[in-house]
Amino acid sequence: MDGVRPDGRTDADRILVIASKLAAELHPDAALSPVRLRSRLAADLGIDSLALVEFRSRVEDAFEVTLADEVFAKGATPEDWVRAVRAARGQPPIEGPLPEPTPQRATREHAGEAPFEAGTLLDALAWYAEHEPDRPHTRVLHLSDTTPLVERTYGELAAGSREVANGLRKHGIAPGDAVALMLPTHPDYFDAFCGVLLAGGVPVPLYPPSRASLLEEHLRRQARILRDVKATLLVTDETVAPSAHLLRAGVPGLQGCVTVEEMRSTDQGGLRLPVVRPGDTALVQYSSGSTGHPKGVVLTHDQLLANIRTLGAAAGVSADDTFVSWLPLYHDMGLIGGWLTSLYFGYMFAVMSPLSFLARPVRWLRAVQQHHGTLSASPNFGYELCVRHIADDELAGLDLSSWRLTCNGAEPVSANTIRRFAERFGPYGFRPEAMTPVYGLAETAVGLTFPPLGRLPVIDAIDRDTLARSGRAVPVTDEALARLVVSCGRPLPGYAVRIVDATGREVPERVQGGVEFRGPSATSGYFGDPAATEALRHGDWLDTGDIGYLAGGELHLTGRAKDLVIRAGRNLNPEEIEEAIGDVAGVRRGCVAVFASDDPRLGTERLVVVAETNLGRNDSEARSDLQRRIAVATVDVAGVAADEIVLAPPGSVLKTPSGKIRRAATRDRYEHHQIGRRARGVRWQVVRFAWSASAPRLRRFGRSARSLPSAGLTWAVVIVVGAPVWLAVLALPTVRLRWRLVRLAGRALGIGAGVRFEVIGAPPDLTSSYVVVANHMSFLDGLALIESFPSPLTFVAGDELADQRLAGPFLRRLGCEFVNREGVAKEVAGARKLTEVLRSGRPLAVFPEGGLDRAVGVRPFHLGAFGAATDVGVPVVPVGIRGSRDVVRPGEKFPRRGHVEVAIGDVITPTTSGWEATLHLSEDARRSICELSGEAAVG
Repeated sequence: MDGVRPDGRTDADRILVIASKLAAELHPDAALSPVRLRSRLAADLGIDSLALVEFRSRVEDAFEVTLADEVFAKGATPEDWVRAVRAARGQPPIEGPLPEPTPQRATREHAGEAPFEAGTLLDALAWYAEHEPDRPHTRVLHLSDTTPLVERTYGELAAGSREVANGLRKHGIAPGDAVALMLPTHPDYFDAFCGVLLAGGVPVPLYPPSRASLLEEHLRRQARILRDVKATLLVTDETVAPSAHLLRAGVPGLQGCVTVEEMRSTDQGGLRLPVVRPGDTALVQYSSGSTGHPKGVVLTHDQLLANIRTLGAAAGVSADDTFVSWLPLYHDMGLIGGWLTSLYFGYMFAVMSPLSFLARPVRWLRAVQQHHGTLSASPNFGYELCVRHIADDELAGLDLSSWRLTCNGAEPVSANTIRRFAERFGPYGFRPEAMTPVYGLAETAVGLTFPPLGRLPVIDAIDRDTLARSGRAVPVTDEALARLVVSCGRPLPGYAVRIVDATGREVPERVQGGVEFRGPSATSGYFGDPAATEALRHGDWLDTGDIGYLAGGELHLTGRAKDLVIRAGRNLNPEEIEEAIGDVAGVRRGCVAVFASDDPRLGTERLVVVAETNLGRNDSEARSDLQRRIAVATVDVAGVAADEIVLAPPGSVLKTPSGKIRRAATRDRYEHHQIGRRARGVRWQVVRFAWSASAPRLRRFGRSARSLPSAGLTWAVVIVVGAPVWLAVLALPTVRLRWRLVRLAGRALGIGAGVRFEVIGAPPDLTSSYVVVANHMSFLDGLALIESFPSPLTFVAGDELADQRLAGPFLRRLGCEFVNREGVAKEVAGARKLTEVLRSGRPLAVFPEGGLDRAVGVRPFHLGAFGAATDVGVPVVPVGIRGSRDVVRPGEKFPRRGHVEVAIGDVITPTTSGWEATLHLSEDARRSICELSGEAAVG
């Protein structure tokens, strides 16, 4: 049995405390997952080889034992170290996995732990139902005039879900069957969703009709999704069910339409619920369809939980939080980011219907106050509604001081909106740093990028004309003439984002292109749509359909790829124009569509503005004035005039269920004579459309083709110069001569390939050995250091390079030291080798981040070189490299012309030795390298 101290702490408790403390010391600014017995010390906690030596020392001191050396090879998790401690005491081994330490019973004063080992959403629900059945989980607000609030506990949700699951099984639902949920925001929704999962089915959330008068039209639109997903059953409420039966004729395989109450069954009748596994499909989430028909994104339990866990860590959530929401439960932000994340982490989820919020936006803010809300989220238009449609007399006594984080995403984030929201509600306790612009999409569950906590929103002011003409995001100081783009933060840990041009080639920072991503929750594809799935995937990367740029490693979105308007050689993003026109008095804000339409007379695209207004058709003078003011606003923002401005009645601009503008559908309506003046013939439109679609692609292809000769020339120079240099390095007698030759060859390569190296600062004048540490962005970084230091440095590389036919002999002749990174014991031996090199008087050159990474930012450092420096007492020289990533990115074969800058910093000298000195030396060097390279610390 696990050893227990008089204070009740077990061996497992004590080792988890040691591991948690060490991880926090190594990564004080990182959002680390809670440390569990089966957490991986290296991958999950960032405890590298040298830190593992410190971990062993602390464990031995705490338990007063001497651990066997094999613990380095086998001790991958805290559980392994508990076993090592028992072995050192001479205790018998434990068969099977150790039980996790049992948390105290949670109360409102002492929050319990989340079920971090859950493999499915149902595992999380079962954990709370067993350990904390009375913990309040959901509050549904404003359900009716007589029912202001309905609160449900985890135990009640588990019981209600079982009733629905029993009923579904009796209706013949088999594992894997799709069950559509067309339900309003109501306690029944949560029972139905979890009940479908318990029965082995796959929930498919659909939005319910907003008005009874639109019921038939709504059902016709949903029939396509039901056919696409091959739904077996439609679960809805009593207002929809009578008409929903009409769907059965048009949806083959749909067995019926039932209400949640009709599904409930307390009589199990001998039915056994199936086993649900992490890899099973947990949800088919239909995308908004803002640029076409909605597509069903397939998400498994492990994909959902991967995204939920990472989001929770980024947001710093705990069981003491309360999420206040008006978001619909059929949309990923409300369903996954709101409810399912709260289900996993155990905090309160207070939700009202979207219609309740839209009718009176102040209800959202009052709910934050009443329920002491700490978390929330909304698309940008929700914050704008609060600014514009909450009267001053509705704010009396409002207190928003509990609100620590509110996400702004799911549509373009407006710099003006977030500023106005902070100014309007700052006097009522809202803190500007609580506003958190984020980015995500259904294809990655919900979240992809997230900014640091507690930071004010970062707004990038860029030259509007340069972005439109060349796609470059050039910063400017005069915001009045700029386009303001809000940063959505960095990719979540474990995720990556890149920007690519039309040929799929990655572009440098501050160049606009298509946004692609990869990560642990990336969908496997679209349900029943292999063609769309194939178009989604570009190798290991998934296409988001959005366009944007990276700046400082952070994502800045500028529009949707399919909505991009190409006009007079300029790329115009509709969102910015729509926002400006929405500010014009007389225009219904959020009801403006800007799109390109083919002009058969000029053989180019026309810029069309459709703006909803309440002005009557007979008020010609007011309408003419409004068109004039819209024209001025368009020129101010886009730099070009609109070819046609259509003043349309309310309801003309089509939207998705989540409120996004459906520009393609609105354009289609416009081109079919349903809005504004009559369009030209269909035949001309087809010709114009084909030309407008192909011409930009041909231009982009031409630009890409022109870049190939440059890349080919670069590789020719590499071969012509590189081959004789390789032979000479093998033949020259001394390292110093070889070093000089490589420096000369590097300059020749730079001239021939169009790469300019610039060194800022001078190498230190040191008589003893030292350690050069630099950030690592490209395989050019080694050549950059050789160009910057006239005296030979001893590079440290992985021993996988030693056996390469070309690289191995070349690096050996330059004096490179190879270290083995496979296994902790070999890594520790490698660290000792570095110490021996320094004691011999040779200077070291190390890239302490380890391998290459295409993502911007300086990653956490491995500590081996810093431990060697403190042991021997030699100084560290920090070096910041800029530009090499833009010349050759990791994984790319074609280099670009560019400018590589090497900045040599001030020498950092350790004053003492030991663990603390090593850690401080590493932190000081990392801060210096961040400043020298202009990149932020990440991870």
